[in-house]
Amino acid sequence: MHIVLVEPYCTGSHAAWAREYAAHSRHEVELLTLAGRNWKWRMHGGAVTLASRFLEGGRRPDLILATDMLDLTTFLALARPLADGCPSAIYFHENQLTYPWSPGDPDPSRQRDLHYAFINYVSALAADAVLFNSRYHMDSFLGALPDFLRRFPDAVDLDSVGEIAAKSRVLPLGLDLGRFDAHRPADAVGKKVPLLLWNHRWEFDKAPEPFFDALCQLDDEGVPFEVAVLGESFGRVPEAFEKARRRLGGRVVQWGYQESFAEYAKWLWRGDVLPVTSRQEFFGASVVQALYCGCVPLLPDRLAYPEHVPQHLSSHVLYREDETLADRLRSILKQPDDERARLDRHVSRYDWTHLAPVYDDFFEGMAAGERQVVPEVASLPG
Repeated sequence: MHIVLVEPYCTGSHAAWAREYAAHSRHEVELLTLAGRNWKWRMHGGAVTLASRFLEGGRRPDLILATDMLDLTTFLALARPLADGCPSAIYFHENQLTYPWSPGDPDPSRQRDLHYAFINYVSALAADAVLFNSRYHMDSFLGALPDFLRRFPDAVDLDSVGEIAAKSRVLPLGLDLGRFDAHRPADAVGKKVPLLLWNHRWEFDKAPEPFFDALCQLDDEGVPFEVAVLGESFGRVPEAFEKARRRLGGRVVQWGYQESFAEYAKWLWRGDVLPVTSRQEFFGASVVQALYCGCVPLLPDRLAYPEHVPQHLSSHVLYREDETLADRLRSILKQPDDERARLDRHVSRYDWTHLAPVYDDFFEGMAAGERQVVPEVASLPG
């Protein structure tokens, strides 16, 4: 098969997913991309530029695979000379309907926020298959659509929600987890101070405030630990980061983004505990990477996180809204039970060696006009 993968926002996890699938697929996957910046303009105008490039290529593919950052309706309309009748799928890494808006973003107060969600809605309506990276993501998006559509004055087609649901599937995010194996260190000798890890974006939706509040409380109590704060920052960084750096002082052993993958992998393998506090998570690539490298997780019992945890370990690694993060973290640090709570083998099912054939089979069936069923995550090999 010849698949054209259209990604207007090619950076970070979006870029990794596109390039890694192209590298692991048995099909020919051609990438049609724009640089990952100015995300709002990419959702508005990316389809125009990429449709023009698509037509310049002069080759009709067997399938068009777009991401949620593309206005698929505009793309298909402009690319009609080559795209007419070609099956299309849209992959939702995130969506603008249920994604939490940053307090510093002016669009909600100016009533401009609805349009980005509307692009996601009509793109899903136009696609032949709608793919989500987790069940939580699919359920939350479909569940929010009816109330979203009722916000418009009239001629609201609520039946369209059912149409989208009928062609929606969960297709987990593929990750090149095997890449971390080359950087796995030899077994450490002797007891060391537990290393806590933050390896997410430095943004509002990752909720750094409760993470650092818990660490400061344990610091006041004299609980032994160190912390490595990794992850990328974009634009305005929440002030909680700099406050925490000053407050935690010598407990901070690493601070800032690692340009080298080898250095990033080294810190993940060194990490002992991964406390997570995010307000939003449709999959959690950085979390899965840390779990693969042996970090013991402490995850909220919400969002997509429960999907990464086998049922028999839920009580050990998930915490509820009525529980205090500092209390659970203190317990883990004082009485570690690493082997029982490690999920490295469990999350290995997200490696491309397992998921690329699942993707390939699904898209091959789409091109053949067959109704496709994606295996449940729990049934994937690991």
